[in-house]
Amino acid sequence: MADPSANAGDGLLPQILNFNVGVLGHVDSGKTSLARALSSTASTAAFDKNPQSKERGITLDLGFSAFTVPLPYHLREACGERAYHSLQFTLVDCPGHASLIRTIIGGAQIIDLMLLVVDVVKGMQTQTAECLLIGQLTCSRMIVILNKIDLLPSDKKQSAIDKMTKRMHKTLENTRFKGCPVIAVAAKPGGPDAPDTEEGQGITELIELLKTQAFLPKRDPSGSLLMAVDHCFSIRGQGTVITGTILQGALRVNDTLEIPALKVTRKVRSVQMFRKPVPSAIQGDRVGVCVTQFDPKLLERGVVCTPGSLRTLYAAIISVHKIEYYRGALSSRSKFHITVGHGTVMARVSFFSRVSRSIPSGASDGSPSEQGMDSFSFEWEFHHQEEFLSSPGETEGKEPQQWALLEFEQPVTCPPLSLVIGSRLDSDIHANTCRLAFHGKLLEGFEDKNYTETTLPKLKISKDKHKEGAVERVMDDYTVIGRNLFKKETNLQLFVGLKVTLSSGETGIIEGSFGQSGKIKIRVPEGLKEETKQLLSSSSKKKGKGGTKNEPAKEEEAKINSQPIAIHLNFKRYVYDPHKKMVQS
Repeated sequence: MADPSANAGDGLLPQILNFNVGVLGHVDSGKTSLARALSSTASTAAFDKNPQSKERGITLDLGFSAFTVPLPYHLREACGERAYHSLQFTLVDCPGHASLIRTIIGGAQIIDLMLLVVDVVKGMQTQTAECLLIGQLTCSRMIVILNKIDLLPSDKKQSAIDKMTKRMHKTLENTRFKGCPVIAVAAKPGGPDAPDTEEGQGITELIELLKTQAFLPKRDPSGSLLMAVDHCFSIRGQGTVITGTILQGALRVNDTLEIPALKVTRKVRSVQMFRKPVPSAIQGDRVGVCVTQFDPKLLERGVVCTPGSLRTLYAAIISVHKIEYYRGALSSRSKFHITVGHGTVMARVSFFSRVSRSIPSGASDGSPSEQGMDSFSFEWEFHHQEEFLSSPGETEGKEPQQWALLEFEQPVTCPPLSLVIGSRLDSDIHANTCRLAFHGKLLEGFEDKNYTETTLPKLKISKDKHKEGAVERVMDDYTVIGRNLFKKETNLQLFVGLKVTLSSGETGIIEGSFGQSGKIKIRVPEGLKEETKQLLSSSSKKKGKGGTKNEPAKEEEAKINSQPIAIHLNFKRYVYDPHKKMVQS
């Protein structure tokens, strides 16, 4: 599909290039004040003389505000034949922290630049660091805003700004935002309760900086539609309007949309951008979509999509990378908040890694290193991990490739290969600890509610097991009786045919049970060594001398402690095998 913004001659389409800016920062750093200051300053400065200024100036809507400036010269060349005349900055203000994570991850594909708002007095705080981490996962460009400079004493203001600027550059040194611009402002001098008459400081300079940092965003109209919905309301006589941002794909009038959370479809009656009707819109655009016969109360926030393009998952397999600032352990069977698609749910997490095996020279094993780190196959053999392995692997000090099974407490709706973030949002928001624990990519989703019976058995994750017992006595040159390897209630039939090794060096095979107390009969195909037989016979003679009828407990203890020959049983069991079979290599 062609870029709908290129249709200069259709008379309907506003020639405005939309550029999405995420506004992130610690609670009370002044994000919302900054968004308001930018929008109002821009609309006043740029459009006082323009008859359309009121229409195009400021549109505050549920955390989204926008302002428009004349298209900067460097973008005119980049746009080529696409005759844009204006650049619209859509500011995505992320209020509250849990909401921040949901919003930013949900809109990861369409945020072009991030404003990291820092309180110049307090500097980097816990949530500032978390915002920076989210930015690294979702965005390529950033501007740091040192806000509230009006709180600094006038005689020390510049030195304090210089000091914090230097500190921020040092903090960003080892991130993808190294060397990014840092600018000082006072979005709302006097604080939130001050009168609106006092103008912000440094806002005009910030707008000029934004103009220089803007670029022609890459927008892909191909693929299935996915739109993040942030508002839904009805207009009498017309229908229901769904507003939001197109995360991927494109949208046309008369298209059919699915609201996956409700399992219903509706036809697109009309589309609006910048308050004007348009025939179509693509990834990155903010739109209002009018549909009929739909109750707006059923969808306040969420997603709409091309019918059948989103899957509802009960569990998933993801690649896993630990976030280095998270201090807690990542343990299997523990629960985390999982943000994926446009929602956050609790999930139980189980970690696993690839079983290492020797590969002939020149051969391929289809490993992650060959296929890319975010790959997975049900054909591979995996090893269960009690917790995520943070120790570096053999390759260049990097952590070994690891995966996780997520079992959701409520089903989630998301596109394939979604970004996944695991966090502990129930941790104390004021504690000086990072609550983001790990991130990864969704590689395999389980749509069947009965996935534990239908899909999990295909997942070859094994646990290594070791049991140890002792030889009680010799039956003949090829047979011994073992004890203490199993409990009385163990189903010994499961272990028949497995190999064991004796501490004296012989290899034996479990033939079956002996009596009712958990003892087993072991056949030694190569026969017992002479020294083994002597050892066992001298041991049984020693046992015959000690103890009386009144000391059965001591005799039992003496038997166990005097056994010179141990039995070792090593095997693995597949965690999700319904038959619980034992396997030996």
